[in-house]
Parts: sequence; C-alpha cells; structure tokens
Amino acid sequence: MPFDAAKLAADADAFCRELRPHEELCYVEHRFNDQLVPLAKKHNLLGMNVKPEYGGRGADNRSYFLALARIGREGTGVRTFFSGHLSIGAYPIQTWGSEALKRKYLPAAAAGDKVLAFGLTEPDAGSNPREMTTTFEKKADRYVLNGVKYMISNGGIADAIVAFGYPANLKEGDPARRISAFVVDAKSPGFAAETFAPNAKMGMPTSNTAMFAMENVEVPAENLLGAEGDGFRVAMGSLVSGRLSVAAGCLGVIEDCLAEVLEYAKNRRQHGKEIAKHQLVQDHIAHIEMDRVASESLVLRAAEAKDRSEANRSDAALAKAADLLAAEAKLFCANAAWDAADRAVQVFGGRGWSTLYRPGRHLMDVRVCRIYEGTDEILKLKIASSLLGKDWEAFK
Repeated sequence: MPFDAAKLAADADAFCRELRPHEELCYVEHRFNDQLVPLAKKHNLLGMNVKPEYGGRGADNRSYFLALARIGREGTGVRTFFSGHLSIGAYPIQTWGSEALKRKYLPAAAAGDKVLAFGLTEPDAGSNPREMTTTFEKKADRYVLNGVKYMISNGGIADAIVAFGYPANLKEGDPARRISAFVVDAKSPGFAAETFAPNAKMGMPTSNTAMFAMENVEVPAENLLGAEGDGFRVAMGSLVSGRLSVAAGCLGVIEDCLAEVLEYAKNRRQHGKEIAKHQLVQDHIAHIEMDRVASESLVLRAAEAKDRSEANRSDAALAKAADLLAAEAKLFCANAAWDAADRAVQVFGGRGWSTLYRPGRHLMDVRVCRIYEGTDEILKLKIASSLLGKDWEAFK
C-alpha cells in the first residue's frame, strides 16, 4: 500500500488532541507522561519514518517532519521522545544496520513494543564526541562495552540504545583508534540507567532524560552498525536527521505560541480595549508570524533536500547540501522558537510567567533546542566553514 501523507497528518493531529489533556496534567504535576507511548501506538506513530517492510509507515521526510511539527505544538518534551525513538533511534538502524539487525529491532519499535534512544553524549564529551571515554573490546562473537552516557533522551525508558565507543586496546593518537556504533539492549547484565528527576531539568518535566552506565555489557557482534570504525559517520549522519526533527518541533512550538497569542490577545482587555488592538502587541504578533513562516520554509526546504539525498545516496554533493540545510534549519528554528515563546510570554504578561499557561512552558522547554543535537555555536562554525572551505575549519 502506498504511503498516505494525508492519513499520517490526520493521525498525528488525532494523537495530539488526545494527548493534550494528559500532557497538561503531567506538566503541572511535573511527572513523566506515561500515556505518550500508548497513545502513539494507538495512532500508529511509532514507525512513521520506518520502511513498510519493517512494519513502519514509510513516510517521506517532508511528511515525517511536518508530522513532528504538529507534535511539537504539544511541547518540546513530546517531540523529543519521537526524535529519540525515530530520528536518531530507528534511523541509524535502518540506514547502517544489517538486514538481521533491522529485523531484530525495527518491527518491534514501529509496533511500540520497543522504545529506542541514542547514546552519544557523555559527562565530558558533548560538542566534541571524539572526547568520549566509552570503550569496546571484541571477544569472539560479541563486543564488551564499558562507559557512561549522559543526558540521554528516552535513556531511562529505552529497550535498546544506539551507543558509541572507542576500541579499548588502542591508545589515543593511534590512527586505527576510531569510534564504532552498536545497538545495546538495556536489559543486558551490567547496564544500569538512572533517570533525572523532573525538577533537575529546566524544562520538559514530562519527558524521560537519563544517564546510563555500561559495565562489561556484552553486545552480539551482529549489533554493530556499519563496520568497525564507522561510528563517527553513523553519529554525524544520524544528527542530520536529528537536527531536522528539532527544527520541525521548533516550528510546532512557534505555531502553538502564535495560536495562543491570537486567542489571548483578542479576549484580554486592558486600557478599555482588547490588547490585540494595541500596536506593541501587534508588533509581537507580527514577529511571531515571521518566525513561523521563515521556519516553515527552512524545514520544508531541508526535508526536501534530505529526500533528494536519500534517493541518490552515492551523490556526495546532495548529501553535503542536505547536511548544511539541516544545520541551518536547526540553528534558525531553535532561535526563532525561543524568540516566539519569549514574545508570547510577554503578550500574556503576568499569566505568561506561569506553567498554568502554555507560552511559559514553551519558553522553558524550547531552550534546550539551542543545545542538544548541536549547539548554536557548533552549528555556526559548521555553516561558516561550509562557505569558507575545509581549510578554514575552526576545529580539525
């Protein structure tokens, strides 16, 4: 059956409408939203970008990221779950995994029987993943992993995690010492996860963020993604998908901020008239709309570039263009969403400074989008060096 973009959009909207009352309550109570996965399963959203032969819906990038934009209206925490599960969870397995590995994880992920996550960041390795200290050692038909991963979305609820490490037997500086990528089962002996308390984060209290430790965790050899030494390529390729999902979610945040502001400004009266008639309130509304339309344009352009690249995987120029547009979209949309949420809070006035209203939640939650999946600073360097040329890279 061919992919139905309209049906995916309708299912995403139905999911969001059913989820919102649960998310509203969980946010105020600062607790994990345990209805997200069951409702996503009900509306068949847990395999949006997974190919039909592995139980997914086979969405093209344009349709997938538009669905994430709709989901993003419900909150960055909600959208972050899908990014972890699909954009940087299922995507690397589908792209670099063997056929056996795809069959092992993707149907279960698409059906909602397994939650996925992506474990790259460590306590001392953030913007530079090459500084990670996690190691692996090959032993017969398995790999043995040791290390700690930090601030991992879905890390405390995941059944399987894409994790990265260096060969344990090679010292730093050895040209053969290269990162490899693995799919690690969270129930493996020696694997221990600890979820961050909701009040330990500035925002996203309804989502799961965790750190996990691997102490002599055994991973079957078939769970290697790509070949040994391909891990950095897997990570960077996955981040193209991840950055675009963040950009799409930020578009959704802007859309929700605009909707909230329009309704509130038409009903709130001050100085003898609705505040929507005040010029400076209209200034905020106009800026939020410009944030929205510019973000939408960038997200769609980047998604279409990614579709072209995936249809012609041997074309390095298309891959480079898609990578750059994903970075540009993520940088712009994250900052535009921060601006839109800030302006929405200002329009709401005192009510904006309360988590009982949506703009204040968006303001706290969306701030992380300027950090994870590539900080503003790293993305600016990436964009500038792509224009200047490889010889001008700030970090080599």
